[in-house]
Amino acid sequence: MELIRKRAYARAGLVGNPSDGYGGKTIAHIIKNFSASVVLYEWEDLEIVPSQEDHSRFGSMEELVQDVELHGYYGGVRLVKATIKRFYEYCDGRHELRRRNFSIRYESSIPRLVGLAGSSAIIVATLRALMEFFRVEIPKQVQPSLALSVETDELGIAAGLQDRVIQVYEGLVYMDFSPEAVAVREGLACGRYEELDPQWLPPVYVAFREDASEPTERLHNDLKSRFARGDKDVVEAMANFARLTEDARQAILARDATELARLINENFDTRRKICELAADHIEMVERAREAGASAKFAGSGGAIVGTYTDAAMFDRLQTHLRPLGCRVIQPLIL
Repeated sequence: MELIRKRAYARAGLVGNPSDGYGGKTIAHIIKNFSASVVLYEWEDLEIVPSQEDHSRFGSMEELVQDVELHGYYGGVRLVKATIKRFYEYCDGRHELRRRNFSIRYESSIPRLVGLAGSSAIIVATLRALMEFFRVEIPKQVQPSLALSVETDELGIAAGLQDRVIQVYEGLVYMDFSPEAVAVREGLACGRYEELDPQWLPPVYVAFREDASEPTERLHNDLKSRFARGDKDVVEAMANFARLTEDARQAILARDATELARLINENFDTRRKICELAADHIEMVERAREAGASAKFAGSGGAIVGTYTDAAMFDRLQTHLRPLGCRVIQPLIL
């Protein structure tokens, strides 16, 4: 029996987010410490096997409430199902799919609801498994856009391309989503992506809360409507995020850790001016800066990313953030 195993990793937006959904530019890196994995094999019926996060049986109403607060109302089954649908529609007229049924299941070690791209990791891992099972080659530049359409078109979740790009390309990637950089390939809008050497980075840390946070789609919806209305503050902030990303790319190429740290901090300060941020999430950034590190949100909140100088500063980061219920890690990028 052919047994296919595929995975996709967590990610951190280093500079520029959340401008990827607004014609901006970003730099992100992969976090190989955590992943979503998919197992797929031929089966008599097409079967999607729920993971332990998709259970619907509880010992009490209190247990149900706790589960909803931690995982939301939906687990990963909807993501897998929507990915299969979009893969089929993409292949229709492009690739002849053999009539084969399969069983598919997923599991994830990515911390939930802290903005480390756990949902898109399930989608990218599922897409990789389907491509191998059906022997379909989808251009690398197109894969992130197809993965994004699963959430935006099928599930109505507000999202940008950044997470899917870094999860497809891995490593460290500079992304340009400006109108002049975006091109349509195979019916999907794709940005321009440049892979950078992660070894050019100074030491990087990621910290995240080990309790529940707020789902990404709730945090992005208001920005989206304000941007669509031409809100001056939001439009100017998105342009500034793009400028910060360009400058950060140059700082990385020049191995200028001091300048990169300054840009990371400015990224967060800009975001704070246009968004209502949770006080406990802001405190994470402030505590990290008190330890001497740079800090910004890694995604939508609940996790932060930044740079530090040495082992003594990393120890201070752990000391400053531990009282907030945060775990601090050195992300595996290579």
